[in-house]
Amino acid sequence: MLISIILAIFLGLIAGIIAGLIPGLHVNLISLIVFNIFASLSFADSFPVVIFLVSMATTSTFVDFIPSIFLGAPDEDTVLGVLPGHRFLLKGKGFAAIKLTVYGSLIALIIILILSPLFILFLPSTYELIKKYIPIILIAASLFLLMKEIKHKKFFWSLFLFLISGVLGFLSLSFHFVKQPLLPLLGGLFGLGLLINSLFQNTRIPRQDFSEVKISKKEIFKASLASLIGSPLCSFLPGLGPSQAAVLGSSFFKKISHKGFLVLVGALNTIVMVLGFVALYAIQKPRHGVAVVIEKIIENFTLNKLILIILCVIFVGSLAAMITLVIARLIANKIYRVNYKLLSILVIIFIIILTLIFSGFTSILILIPATAIGLLANLKEVRKMHLMGCLILPVIGWFLI
Repeated sequence: MLISIILAIFLGLIAGIIAGLIPGLHVNLISLIVFNIFASLSFADSFPVVIFLVSMATTSTFVDFIPSIFLGAPDEDTVLGVLPGHRFLLKGKGFAAIKLTVYGSLIALIIILILSPLFILFLPSTYELIKKYIPIILIAASLFLLMKEIKHKKFFWSLFLFLISGVLGFLSLSFHFVKQPLLPLLGGLFGLGLLINSLFQNTRIPRQDFSEVKISKKEIFKASLASLIGSPLCSFLPGLGPSQAAVLGSSFFKKISHKGFLVLVGALNTIVMVLGFVALYAIQKPRHGVAVVIEKIIENFTLNKLILIILCVIFVGSLAAMITLVIARLIANKIYRVNYKLLSILVIIFIIILTLIFSGFTSILILIPATAIGLLANLKEVRKMHLMGCLILPVIGWFLI
């Protein structure tokens, strides 16, 4: 048993690195592949498979900022880290940006130890009280985020893109004509749109500087407190993810610097992923794709198993932090030599091929409009978090219908 657990941890680390580094290859997709393999084979014990999935998901929350910042190819969890991260990259501080997100993810491991017992104790009763109000809470949170765009004169386009991405998400998820509809939906909205836009900007990456990143204890404290505020809400409310949690949490503070914001999104990416497992135990409701698969394969989800999962997260997260920094340093050393336009084209081709393989040729019916919406968001300089309407509106609809 111990040997199989150790093997599952290190295989999960490898899978998490691969999923984190390759744009479009999300841990949710790998989890579904693993489930299909699991369902076709006989396993004496399913728990090592669960540990593999947890290790993979945890590792990816550290690593997936590397393509987000160096390539501009985020997924829905890292999208808010792209703008400040890209600014750091273009100033020769790309490695510093990655380091800040790693700081955040390490802080997240401490926050997880604090929040997990509270979730276990209070979430079941709290969820019972508010579950009938979930659509109202989601609507209120969405409106709050949209209203913040008024001062930037982006309200109309933010609302329009929130609604149109929501309609596309509802159609994509309601009609089962595409396998794995999230891949073309999120790949188009958050990946291809940004990458195609970068082709027209003639971006040049400067030689990267590896001097020590300096951030005040006050900024780290603010980012930590913001993640502590934002993460519980997004960990048990369906449709809300790290991007929304970052804005909701930071709204309680007058100003968080770009450095602090990168720490914040790094922390939230890890917290929201891991608290999804705690929520699965506490209220039997999976809040992301990996938790959905774990729910299907875990037998008798006891408190002891949850404690083992959290211990696994702490161990794997510590290793993933070191691995992320090593990989980021290697990439940062070479990135200035890369033809960025050619690299963007290759990543675009890769995402399209990956989508066609796993979602079929009918996925083009989702990928093309999703990419167009993503492009429009870039052209109108609307924050990508509003495109999460693609998940929030379907969730609201399913609760109300």
